[in-house]
Amino acid sequence: MTVTNSLTGKRRASKVAAAPLRFLESLGEQAVFFWRTIRFTPHALKTYSRETLRLIAEIGMGSGALAVIGGTVAIVGFMTFAGGTLAAIQGFNSLGNIGVEALTGFFAAFCNVRIMAPVVAGIALAATIGAGATAQLGAMRISEEIDALEVTGIRSMSYLVSTRAIAGIVAIIPLYSMAVIMSFLAAQVTTTGIYGQSAGVYNHYFFTFLRTSDLFWSFLEALLMATVVMLIHCYYGYNAAGGPAGVGEAVGRAVRTSLIAVVMVVLFASLAIYGTSGNFNLAG
Repeated sequence: MTVTNSLTGKRRASKVAAAPLRFLESLGEQAVFFWRTIRFTPHALKTYSRETLRLIAEIGMGSGALAVIGGTVAIVGFMTFAGGTLAAIQGFNSLGNIGVEALTGFFAAFCNVRIMAPVVAGIALAATIGAGATAQLGAMRISEEIDALEVTGIRSMSYLVSTRAIAGIVAIIPLYSMAVIMSFLAAQVTTTGIYGQSAGVYNHYFFTFLRTSDLFWSFLEALLMATVVMLIHCYYGYNAAGGPAGVGEAVGRAVRTSLIAVVMVVLFASLAIYGTSGNFNLAG
């Protein structure tokens, strides 16, 4: 019994010691995969333009039963509308405690663009478009369809991965435009319709503090998030193994990784763009 426990302890210690090496090896594999995906992008645009357009339509409006409710459009719109409503509720009540609830319009213009809309849209993107890409590629991998494409002379990286990455980046532009509009609409409807604030007061502070540069940087963050999310999900789907259970595990890992990546992208992009001071001064 003592010998068995000793061997078990040694095995556990060896696994713990090898964990950093496995982590670094995984990072290297992902970096190579990401580079190959980007490198095959011109080939995908030139050779598989029809497939790219089909994927853009599928990502935006969904396919099959999902097309009835609008697919990703409906999900992103609902989530950002809920986020904008929550921002208005918290902003109006918090500012009302100090007697400046008139600044709810400023709160909506400031927080929705810089924080709320990018994070919510990134989470929705990972949970819908990203998870779908992982499941599709994983199913093709375990059914050996990817190997069949390689045998017939089709570059699977270009046809399956690069096209999906391009489609995700292109589709995020109208999706994020709608997300920002829905967050603005939700905040205005909640503040003026439910709390009864004057529309003139709300619009004055909202349009006064809504900056064009903030919207530009917000869209840039969305494009960066879409790129990172699609690369991560395509990697896990393309390299799935272990049958249907392995596909489910790949989807779970991809979603967890992409959610972390979304938050980190917003964090570091905000620090790079706005700095530690927020690049904003409120003076009366």
